[in-house]
Amino acid sequence: MRRILVAAGLLFACLPAFAAMKSKPVEWTVGKDRFSGYVVYDDASKLKRPGLLMVPDWYGVTPAALDKAKQQAGTDYVVFVVDMYGKGERPKGDAEALAQVKKLYPNPALMRERMQAALDTFKAQASSVPLNSAKIGAFGFCFGGSSVLELARSGAKLAGIVTFHGGLHTESPAAANSVHTPLLVLNGAADEGQKAAIVPFEEEMDRAGADWQFVNFSGAVHCFALETANKPGCKYDPRAARRAYAMMHAFFAGRFAVD
Repeated sequence: MRRILVAAGLLFACLPAFAAMKSKPVEWTVGKDRFSGYVVYDDASKLKRPGLLMVPDWYGVTPAALDKAKQQAGTDYVVFVVDMYGKGERPKGDAEALAQVKKLYPNPALMRERMQAALDTFKAQASSVPLNSAKIGAFGFCFGGSSVLELARSGAKLAGIVTFHGGLHTESPAAANSVHTPLLVLNGAADEGQKAAIVPFEEEMDRAGADWQFVNFSGAVHCFALETANKPGCKYDPRAARRAYAMMHAFFAGRFAVD
């Protein structure tokens, strides 16, 4: 019996460590304003891996956003959940969320400043989490998609940026030859709120010299990649979501493979 127990103990000792998704709270400031987000990663390995900024939809940093970050991080990425509103500003329902985005959409310069601060904060985490700060991308949902596009318009140089049903319009279009980050724009073809903005966006990106791809998913409306969305005009579409996430991961795998 003792031999069996010893053998079992040796076998257990040789098994790989079980993965655990970590959610590390992080705070930073922009001027006098304080922000609070999370770094999310699998701690089963200490190997450095690429990082992705993730900007949630207009509800901001929520348990659902954290779940989405864990889902997309897997074992491949470190994900930074970005707070665009400020510490303690957590909308409860559509009315409060609308009030928050109304403060930011008319002010692209402020959105870009907050996105840059989040990016700088993320890179600074490389000493304490398994992040390769030389390989950073970004993705966002709805308002978060608008936010990462403003980071691209600012001239930031990332490996790549992906938007899921993000707002395409901006009050401050990109200057000529100013977009240096490759873009993958994933859009619902039945999203009525974006149809009029598509051609102006494509023309803007051409003038800005961007490397861009635009994908329309038939039948998909706004919010198609969010499992919690279930309202008219803002509804989860499992088929479109599955294809969109596969496209995002293929896009980033290719971008991070570039020397």
